Amino acid sequence: MLLEIRGRHLPGRSFAHSDGNATNVHVGVQVGRKPADLVPGDAEAATWQVEIALRRSADGLDFAGPAVQGRRGDRFVYLTWGDVDGDEFAMFRRAKLMLGDVDRELVEIADSPGRRLVATVELTDERGGPRCARLRPPAIAFSLG
Repeated sequence: MLLEIRGRHLPGRSFAHSDGNATNVHVGVQVGRKPADLVPGDAEAATWQVEIALRRSADGLDFAGPAVQGRRGDRFVYLTWGDVDGDEFAMFRRAKLMLGDVDRELVEIADSPGRRLVATVELTDERGGPRCARLRPPAIAFSLG
């Protein structure tokens, strides 16, 4: 299944956080322990494509893939925020896109040929900073593409 993450309303390139000031904020999908496909925090929008394998068993549906994190029954994809300095990425926040929160019927349809699951994410939180923690509506909406 293809998961397309559409990020909108990015918070900007600078952010003051508990560990200091970030002056070159970027966001990307976390693959393993590393960020991938970084987008500047002041971009108009951000889009990522994530391949997810669906595993069906008597126990239900499970998700797998390089960008899938967490234990069985609690799988998610991270968007990771960091300050970029040359080749260095200093992570300071992450947002969880919970795969188990997606309606199973939507997942099954998205796994059909030519379809995809779309997650539309508001990337700026209510205080104007990079959105973090477990994403819940209205900060995230899942649909078919």
